[in-house]
Order: sequence, then C-alpha cells, then structure tokens
Amino acid sequence: MPAAPAYRPEPRFFDLGADYGDAVEAAAFPENRLRFRNDRAAATVGLETLTDAEWVAYFGRFEPLPGQPGPVAMRYHGHQFRTYNPDLGDGRGFLAAQVRADDGRLLDLGTKGSGTTPWSRGGDGRLTLKGGVREVLAAEMLEALGVPTSRAFSLIETGEELQRGDEPSPTRSAVLVRLSYSHVRFGTFQRAAYIGRPDMIEALVEHARSLYHRDVTAGDTPGFLRAVVEASARLAARWVAAGFVHGVLNTDNLNVTGESFDYGPWRFLPHYEPGFTAAYFDQFGLYAFARQPEAVFWALTQLGGALKTVADAEPLTDALNGFGPAYIRELRTAFAARLGVVSLGEAADQRLLDTTLALLRQGGEALRWEPLFHDWFGGFASSARALGGPRGKLYQGEAFDAFRLALFEHEPDRPERLEHPVFAAAGPEEMLIDEVEAIWAAIDDGDDWRPFHDKVARVRRAGEAWRLSGG
Repeated sequence: MPAAPAYRPEPRFFDLGADYGDAVEAAAFPENRLRFRNDRAAATVGLETLTDAEWVAYFGRFEPLPGQPGPVAMRYHGHQFRTYNPDLGDGRGFLAAQVRADDGRLLDLGTKGSGTTPWSRGGDGRLTLKGGVREVLAAEMLEALGVPTSRAFSLIETGEELQRGDEPSPTRSAVLVRLSYSHVRFGTFQRAAYIGRPDMIEALVEHARSLYHRDVTAGDTPGFLRAVVEASARLAARWVAAGFVHGVLNTDNLNVTGESFDYGPWRFLPHYEPGFTAAYFDQFGLYAFARQPEAVFWALTQLGGALKTVADAEPLTDALNGFGPAYIRELRTAFAARLGVVSLGEAADQRLLDTTLALLRQGGEALRWEPLFHDWFGGFASSARALGGPRGKLYQGEAFDAFRLALFEHEPDRPERLEHPVFAAAGPEEMLIDEVEAIWAAIDDGDDWRPFHDKVARVRRAGEAWRLSGG
C-alpha cells in the first residue's frame, strides 16, 4: 500500500464530469515484467515504498490506487500538422490517478499503451517496448537539462507481439506510466468549442486556472491565456537551449502548464542545424528544430480561438502577442543557464545568445551542440579546460572571439559546480540517436538492460552536475 501520509490522492479532473472523459478499463496483458520504476519520482508523491508486486498491480494491471475512482480516457480534439481532427482523444492511454506532490503541485499519473478506449479509432491501444524505452530516455535527459517535462514513472513489458509499420515486426509491447503536471491539452478546449459548448470552456478555464495558474483571478480568461502563453514560451526556449526536437507539436501534444510530454519521434541535435527534423513523416519540416517556437505560437492561437467563444478577442490577442517577447526573454535566460553564468541584463544576455548561435553555426558538424556547453560551462572559469580539451582547436576565429568576449562579460554562476567529476570528462553526456538505437539493440537482441539502466544513471549524474532543473 502507498505510504501515508505522504501519498495524497486528489482526483480533481474527475470533478469536471462525464462530458470530459470516459470511464475505461485497462487491457489484460499476458505478462507484467517490470523494466523501469522511477523511485526518485515516486518519492515526490509517496509511492516509493511500494513493493514490486504492488507496483505491478497499480501500474501494470491498473488496480486503482487508494482514493482514486478508476481510469478515465480524456476527450479532446486537435490540429495534427495543422489539419483539424475531431476524432482524437485518449486512444491508447488514460488518466489513472491524480496526487499531490511534496511541493504542493497536483500531478497526473497517465498511461500510454494501456489498451483500447472509445477513442482508439481502430488502433490496438498498445505501445511498443522500444517506444517506451525511448520515452524514458527522452524524459530523463530533458529533466537533467532543466526542461519542463513529464517524468517516465514506470515501464512494464506486457508480453504481446505488435505489428508496426515503422519498426521491424513483430515487436515487443509495453505499458508506460508518466508523472505529469497536467494532461489538459489545448485540444481539450478546442473540442468544447467545436461542439458548441461555451459552458464547458468556462468550466475548463476555471479548473485549469484554480489548479495550475492560481495567480490569475477567477473569471479572467485573457489572464489565463497569458499565463499559458508565458509557460509555453518558457518551454519552447528550453527545448531550443537543450537542442531538442519534439517532433510532433500538434495541439493535442501541448498542455496548459507548459510541460513537455508524449515523446514519439524525438531527437537531440548532433550539431546546429535549424532545419533538423525528428519525425520521418514531417516531410516539409513543419516541426523542425528552429520552427518549434513558431509551431507553439500557432498552437496557442488555436487555443485563443477556442477561448474567443467566452471572452473578447482584443484582450486575447494582446495575451497572444506576449509570446514573442516572452520567448526571447526565456531564450536568453535558458542559454545563460546552460552556459552556467549569471545574467547581466537584456543587452549582454542577447550578445551571449547571438554569439553562441553564431559559433555553433560556424562550427558546423565538427562542433556538436552539447559539447560546446560542456566545454564552456562556467564561462571564463573553464577556459583552460575548454582550450586544452579535445575540441580546443575548434575555438578560434572571429566567431569564437565574439563568443568568448560575450561569455566573459558574465560571472560564473555557482562555479563550485565545476568541481563535479562530470566536468573532468572529455565530453558531455549526450542523447544522440545512434546511442539510443544501440541501447535498444542490446535489449532487442539479447534482453540486455544494462546499457539502458547505465545510461539513465549517467544522465542523472550529469543532471546533478548541471543542477539546472527548476532553474
């Protein structure tokens, strides 16, 4: 049983009623083999003391946790690659529980691959084991890099053989549970607007405002949108600073808390490449690396359109117009944090941002994204380490001189972090696709999970050194 009193059930989404979701049951899987349990995340919601058998019962067979009413498949619509789809909803997942975390936040336990629902649209409701492994790795890396993200909570192999067009088949199956701040999507509001229910939109605004944006006054719909815009701008900026490409920024994959979730064809940049895409089916680069802020803003305008049914257009437009300034501000902050230096204000921080990108652009394939931040973390305090390291010869020329000048304007932020052994390594912890595929190959070919668990441990160690989470 969950530990008391730290485990605090609070199933608030269910208060909205049957118009917002459907009661469902999880699939009965032939096997439940626990492959990953995130005790670090579980400790924040009082569930780390569960035995493995209890863990499988709650997150493999989905027996309801105490105080939880049972799974609900959430209803929503969304634009998929800018084409509206009214037939979405939780098609292979559900909201399993909501709990209060140790920091007071309300968190969701949501699933992926837990079986069919009324919104499965002919799909099997399953998740491949490879997809689950990839989501764990993405979430762990993003958390370490300080990106607002859901956390992979549990991964259980379920013993089925799945047929997929984008993986060698048959392939192994799994069910994933993620711990996330909210699963209320932009598409949740779009659905209410589509079916002509302004009362549902008003209820959703108040629900999300009261739980996630408490600084907004009750009834202030433009203020609510402004809060979502700010959170989304911060998320987009953190993605870019991390060199991350989500891959599928549809309006059903963006939520009201500005927290990244539902990782499918994600990638991290090998090197600076604005047009780098993650999804093989993104043939026109709609969600390419440098277009992610544009994609997020476009999605926000769709949310604003839904809210226009209950609020005046002009203040909603004003809220949306705040995205650009907020994004640039957050991008400056994110790059300073990634370089481990203290902000000096708008002008100096903008010089640092511009010169960092210029150096990465000039460096091309020779200068990978993550190693630059590893080498120069802490600013001038890392000069000898960077110039004497394996990439020292890359740091020369006009672009580098401008970068170094801008960087050295800034004082190191908590320079004691450089004492961590992570910075004594020749290179940083990365999450590039070749390594991800090698980790999966070890699992697929020989059921060898050591590279996977070793990678998670190394990423967490790097995150401890960077200490960027929440920063």
